[in-house]
Amino acid sequence: MERVIAEEKSEELRKAYREMLDGCLAHPDRWDWYAMWRIEANDGTQLGDLCFKGLEPGKNPEIGYGILEEHQGKGYATEAVRLALAWAFRHPNIHAVEAETAPDNAASRRVLMKCGFRPMGITGEEGPRFIVYKENVMETNDFKSR
Repeated sequence: MERVIAEEKSEELRKAYREMLDGCLAHPDRWDWYAMWRIEANDGTQLGDLCFKGLEPGKNPEIGYGILEEHQGKGYATEAVRLALAWAFRHPNIHAVEAETAPDNAASRRVLMKCGFRPMGITGEEGPRFIVYKENVMETNDFKSR
């Protein structure tokens, strides 16, 4: 993560990655809820990244993701989010996952909707908030087959 932070050109992403690293170090027992996960093709090509933004008592975890511009529109974000949700919902105390997306990011909204998220009717720091519940996701054939 330190290498990724050092190489990142976007100040906003560098700040987000630093927060993830700080979360990993502060919560070694829950580091995977703070870590940045690389999204890669089978041949190892980096397509983007994904993270959960921590695991705080009494709160639902929040997922974040991004696909590199040259790989957008090919279903990679949807597949990665579905797999990450399946992982999250294997944890017995996780009953819902939340997400935010910029108001003008229609592609990200489509990803969330395809993955079962629904609008919460509130706006967070980055834009409208969405939520998906374990029972709505885990009962679909998409997740049963994985």
